[in-house]
Amino acid sequence: MRPWELFFREKMIKLFSAGGKVIDIGGGLRLVKDKNNRYDPKREWLRPYLSKVDYKILDVVDTYHPDIVGDVHNLLFDDNSIDSIICIAVLQHVEEPHKAIKEIYRVLKPGGMAFIYVPFLFYYHAEKGYYKDYWRFTKDSLEYLTKPFAHSEIQSIRGAVETWIKISPLGRYKFINWLGYMLDIILEKLKSNQVSGYNIFLIK
Repeated sequence: MRPWELFFREKMIKLFSAGGKVIDIGGGLRLVKDKNNRYDPKREWLRPYLSKVDYKILDVVDTYHPDIVGDVHNLLFDDNSIDSIICIAVLQHVEEPHKAIKEIYRVLKPGGMAFIYVPFLFYYHAEKGYYKDYWRFTKDSLEYLTKPFAHSEIQSIRGAVETWIKISPLGRYKFINWLGYMLDIILEKLKSNQVSGYNIFLIK
């Protein structure tokens, strides 16, 4: 398992094992087929953990039947009321990511957790009629945006070589991506700042 995949697994287990109310903004886990525009069978290992929490999907439109229709810029929850928030591949699509992170912080309980994914070197991926594609995030920007949180961990996704492969036509071939990963290890490029994106784990 690659470092960012292990990070994802460890933090998801921690987040779901804590119980309580979990809000998945944008439905980025892609685990509930009838409440998403996409489904990811590789996430099925998470399904037993859903029974441990009050899991709800929030989306800005009702097109894909979320549990809650709402805007991450103005979350419809009281201060300090949510145990955990998941926000995967959302912040690049919102007009004001700084405001969105402030809202996530506001609604989390003290000690509450958030898991966020954002892209850095990644292809344009708007979806007409649903969302636009506004932003990319460096590690520096993430450290700044998440300053209010008591605890922050940032895990890069892919090294420089595999990132280059991923955004090229070669990225459709798993074996070539794997070769890129091996080269990143050999060339010590997993520590590069030229990455595909970041997983971020936060505690308020």
